[in-house]
Amino acid sequence: VQLVESGGGLVQPGGSLRLSCAASGFTFSSYTMSWYRQAPGKEREWVALITRSSGSTNYAESLKGRFTISRDNAKNTVYLQMNSLKPEDTAVYYCKVRWSNMDYWGKGTLVTVSS
Repeated sequence: VQLVESGGGLVQPGGSLRLSCAASGFTFSSYTMSWYRQAPGKEREWVALITRSSGSTNYAESLKGRFTISRDNAKNTVYLQMNSLKPEDTAVYYCKVRWSNMDYWGKGTLVTVSS
């Protein structure tokens, strides 16, 4: 199982970014995918998930309306569209899959929101 995040970078407050997570080593379309983030000096927190088949989504309450998770099963990729970014969104963003009763994580991509 391999997860590779990309798309992070420096963005001004109010800006947008789209993160990608390319997955391999498992049947991507059969698994729920999640995004998490870890801000400097804080614990990792759950951001959003998207289910395997119906593509149902769920979000951390504080992020509803600004972040959108989606997936492209043909490309084995999950996305996180982030709008109206705030300095407090600065964090390393990780994707995760639970496969064979184990959690697999990517190495993360850094998002910095600053003017």
